[in-house]
Amino acid sequence: MAATQGTTTFIPLHDRILVRRLEEAETIRGGIIIPDSAKEKPQEGEVISVGKGKSNDEGKLFPLDVKPGDRVLFGKYSGTEIKLDGEEYLIMREEEVLGIVKK
Repeated sequence: MAATQGTTTFIPLHDRILVRRLEEAETIRGGIIIPDSAKEKPQEGEVISVGKGKSNDEGKLFPLDVKPGDRVLFGKYSGTEIKLDGEEYLIMREEEVLGIVKK
């Protein structure tokens, strides 16, 4: 499935997924507003686009467990940050996803 933002279309290959970080609400501790530069980046995101799946040595394709629209948790240093049409995304392998968040 492809992600289209503005004029750019991005389709991840194999078992990779495209994730947009979800921004957390502004944190206030003891009445002090923490500036953006000091905040940690959120480790939760929304899956925008997924590849076709992982294949084994015989060429059999295994579909991914995540799908576009899923909210996922991932590790602090997971993925590769990219910028498409001025918006920041992460490209990561499905195995870097720690779990799917359901509300």
